[in-house]
Amino acid sequence: MTTPTPPASGFPEPLRPFRQQPRRWNRAQARALRNGHICSSAGCPDGCEPVLIRERTGWGWIDWTVPADGNLPQEPDRIAVFSPLATRAQRLGLRWLARRPTPRIRLGPLDLRPGTAAVMVLALIAATLASLHGGVPLSIVLPAAALAPLLVEHLPDVLDARAGESVRILEAGPACRYLHRLAALHATLTDAAARSDQSQVRRALQIGHHQLFDTADLLQRRDTRSVSAVLIARERLMLQLVAQTAEILTPTADDEPSACPERSGRQPAGRTPPALCHQPSVEPSVPTSPMKEETDMPNHGSEQYTGGVYLLFAHEAYYPAHGQEINTSLVAAASLLHPRVRQPDGTRIHERLTRGRRRGEIVPLATLSHELDGGTLWPQVGDWAAVTADLLQLIHDRGCDALSLGLPPIARALVCSGPRSEVRAYDPTTEGYRVFGPADRIEVLVEIGKQLARTEAGRPLWPGDVPLPHPH
Repeated sequence: MTTPTPPASGFPEPLRPFRQQPRRWNRAQARALRNGHICSSAGCPDGCEPVLIRERTGWGWIDWTVPADGNLPQEPDRIAVFSPLATRAQRLGLRWLARRPTPRIRLGPLDLRPGTAAVMVLALIAATLASLHGGVPLSIVLPAAALAPLLVEHLPDVLDARAGESVRILEAGPACRYLHRLAALHATLTDAAARSDQSQVRRALQIGHHQLFDTADLLQRRDTRSVSAVLIARERLMLQLVAQTAEILTPTADDEPSACPERSGRQPAGRTPPALCHQPSVEPSVPTSPMKEETDMPNHGSEQYTGGVYLLFAHEAYYPAHGQEINTSLVAAASLLHPRVRQPDGTRIHERLTRGRRRGEIVPLATLSHELDGGTLWPQVGDWAAVTADLLQLIHDRGCDALSLGLPPIARALVCSGPRSEVRAYDPTTEGYRVFGPADRIEVLVEIGKQLARTEAGRPLWPGDVPLPHPH
């Protein structure tokens, strides 16, 4: 199952404001242009605040900045995700929290809500009438008239703080951009649930909501660099949910899911392609949190694949077709145990590769070198050059499945560098150097994870004729 990288970038379609109701954005933008100051890159004071338009969703809300050029914003300014386990009272509070941001009225040195100003005027009128015609003493009227506006001004903040315990909010930045990508994938699940009432589709939507909330909660406490492996695994799971949900909703010729033929012994070179042999299921095959359920891996005759870690390694480029370059390959970690791979080096590298990893994690060979004291401890583990050469020959002979990639130079250099390394590239347009760091490396691994999820689509990569223990 050697699958080359498609020429397109492969990133999901970005989530745009009010994508199903574009007229709502046009109306909100026109209202903002009439009533607010739209910030531009030049000519705005330092204290200028952007005008935001809030889009409420079933799982939270998104605040979009109104660009000065009239185009749609590319990235949100803020994303909020509701707790999927909120009670009825908490859901009511979250609806209150998701209300449209209240405009402020400046009265001299005071910056008040419109409701506070209205209550202040009404309180003064009521206090005057009560004092003149009702005979109420000023010692009672004046404190009541002063407390009413204060109560209206501060009560929404108290309610917001109470409801904020069940919501996770991310401001603009790397964390918000990552959650924006997950929200785009979750929007696909939302559309699928709106078209179908199947329990599997609803379950996929629930899992996606849990993933959004757990990711937002994680990114509120940690930065993207320190939890890069978890983020990659979560995005792979969302991609698998989207792919499997689309497969469930796609009718087959006989309205029944196709069944994979049983395989025994060594697989011939022309075995059934995995794209024709999917098992539709919304249960994730790469669980990343306790709420997920592990699924049984497919039986390839004598070998049992326990799922888990993948090895990514670069090699000398080859060209299986005209104009198509393959310079990097990804295989299941169990392929290191294959008899045609140099042993015991492959077994030792497999033990080092899978130690302490999460299921579904993609580990570049450069990461192992980084963990082995910059590569100085490789002689104690094995000959990685001979092992990767055997793996590449095994891929050529179709003795195992692999995801074959034609990475661009910068992306290939990043995966060939350590997790904390930087790559400098000369930019002829600016006649300067651009630095690519750990965050860019994470983006490359996330993209590779997406392609792996589409390639597997319910059936993991076949590691070859490797006798593995049956998974628990």
